[in-house]
Amino acid sequence: METTILTKKDVEKILTMEDTIKAVEHAFEMHGKGLTQMPPKVYLNFDKGDLRAMPAYLEGKAGVKWVNSHPENPKIGLPTVMALLIYNDPETGFPLAVMDAMHITNMRTGAAGGIAAKYLARKNSKVFGFVGCGTQAYTQFMALSMIFKIEEVKAYDINEGNAKKFIEFCESKGVDAKIRGIEEVCDCDVLTTTTPSKKPVVKEEWVSNGMHINAIGADAPGKQELDEKILLRSKIIVDDLEQALHSGEINVAISKGILEESSIHATLGEIIVGKKPGRLSDDEITIFDSTGLAIQDISTASIVYKRAAESDMGIKIKFFDF
Repeated sequence: METTILTKKDVEKILTMEDTIKAVEHAFEMHGKGLTQMPPKVYLNFDKGDLRAMPAYLEGKAGVKWVNSHPENPKIGLPTVMALLIYNDPETGFPLAVMDAMHITNMRTGAAGGIAAKYLARKNSKVFGFVGCGTQAYTQFMALSMIFKIEEVKAYDINEGNAKKFIEFCESKGVDAKIRGIEEVCDCDVLTTTTPSKKPVVKEEWVSNGMHINAIGADAPGKQELDEKILLRSKIIVDDLEQALHSGEINVAISKGILEESSIHATLGEIIVGKKPGRLSDDEITIFDSTGLAIQDISTASIVYKRAAESDMGIKIKFFDF
């Protein structure tokens, strides 16, 4: 038996946002029904970043992603996040594929934000704000634009060059887009935050009733992007409760005793399968706390593997001598 090796370029050729949204929404659905296995992320922490192991199983699909987060990497010409994924046959454990997971990570995280907004944002949302204009902002925009008719984008990044590039990308998609101050960016229907901040960057007084917020950046203990007071005003939906308590947007407020675990309304999967309601009025503030789930990676990887097999892409290697 052979293992398929798929590079980042291979995965980029294969994986579309349409396929990713389907895969990720299915993963959330299975999670909402309690039909997945997903042990908590395992962290190795270093002075300048961390490594994380993310195993998962759902519906005959299994594997593990090994991913880093090193915010200072761009200074030496490396991406902040790099990842590999081993995709296994759960019946035998055989590694069917080893693939780049950088593109999978970017795409499935963007897809999660789009799916969350589909279920939680006001249906007539037209103005979209982005705090943070790095790589993740692009896939968030891509997913959101497949679900909503985006009429206006407001963007802010501490690095104005990043904001300018993102604005140009949005304009190339036919959307009116402008660089704005962070307070003005928050005057929107759907706000997406994708920063690595360890202190709030969005103030409570900037958030108006009816907004939906995709809080994407906080994915490790101590990280937060939103003023804790915003959480107290909002209906909070997490991707996975255990992960969110440990490393999501809510982790700091929980650790300080500002927010109680009982204040968390639901997981996104529970809303998708109808176990709990989503938005109930146009005045509610809703927050999706995205930590990134291994089931999203494995569900997406299954599509990559299938498409690669169909098109005979990748390098086939016999790792084992049997």
